[in-house]
Amino acid sequence: MRRFNCLLSLIVLCLGITSCGDQMPAYSDGSITVSESSSKEAVAKNSKGSRNNNIQVLVPEASGVKVYGNADASIDASNAAEGYVMVKYTGDAAKVRMLIETPAGNTYNYLMALDGQYDVYPLSEGSGTYKIGVYENLHDDQYAAAFTQSVNVTLKDDENLHDDQYAAAFTQSVNVTLKDEYSMFLYPNAYVDFNANSEAVKKALVLASGANSDLDVVKSVYHYVIKNVTYDYDKAATVQSGYIPTVDETLATGKGICFDYASLMGAMLRSQGIPTRLEIGYAGTEYHAWISVYTKETGWIDKIIQFDGNNWTLMDPTLGSYASNSTVKKYLEDDNYYQLKYKY
Repeated sequence: MRRFNCLLSLIVLCLGITSCGDQMPAYSDGSITVSESSSKEAVAKNSKGSRNNNIQVLVPEASGVKVYGNADASIDASNAAEGYVMVKYTGDAAKVRMLIETPAGNTYNYLMALDGQYDVYPLSEGSGTYKIGVYENLHDDQYAAAFTQSVNVTLKDDENLHDDQYAAAFTQSVNVTLKDEYSMFLYPNAYVDFNANSEAVKKALVLASGANSDLDVVKSVYHYVIKNVTYDYDKAATVQSGYIPTVDETLATGKGICFDYASLMGAMLRSQGIPTRLEIGYAGTEYHAWISVYTKETGWIDKIIQFDGNNWTLMDPTLGSYASNSTVKKYLEDDNYYQLKYKY
């Protein structure tokens, strides 16, 4: 993945991309679960608001109903209707990438874990055909396809392989019907990785205490993140290609880059049943990450940063943690400042 060079000058616009560190868990069922490890204190506080503020974690499932692959790679599309596929690599290549080509012609590029376990990847661009491919590194910058899969979907990074050369190990096409446009932004995935026992999820439960609406939860989580996570200039200067956020690490250390901010806030809000997109594109000329959220009261809230008590003016946790009112006003006046490329 291309290195994130968030604004490191006067304003740092990165929403805090954290690294996932630990590999994605081996998911079992697809039900909504409530954390059994939440403290009694947190649950008691949770009961104050009129909103149901219990933990709501959707669990991705590789159920084996619709699986494509070979000896080296597998794509489980059994629950593609929910807006995700699960992919694992079991070959012996030292470096493997997974690409998803969307109906709009965008290519999502992931550096895969090599633990032989399924990871979760969103189908985030609506109706059409998604072509999924697993590519093995041959040597140096040459790759061969381990597996590719096309998925025809109907709704009810500018990265590519030119830096490294891969070859496909498998190809296939699959027809899928998506249930809705929100599910994929509630499940954990490769870049927004969490489960019911994550510390970030438990913290979100406490922050949601007393909330009467989704917007109350968004406000509480947003202000917590911008007040308790500081921008990590050292990480920004040294972060490597393929970096993945770890939400609990960001929460524990209280620092991160834009990818970390966005991933942490995304996990916290998704665990409260609020659809949240981790978005990547450009802020001005800088590669950047931020979020958008969906609430019944507002619809999608995007391209926004601060909350004045009545209205959002911008939701970019990284910029929100640094910017003055005059700076925020400057970016609000530029409708083209944020250029979205990818949604996770």
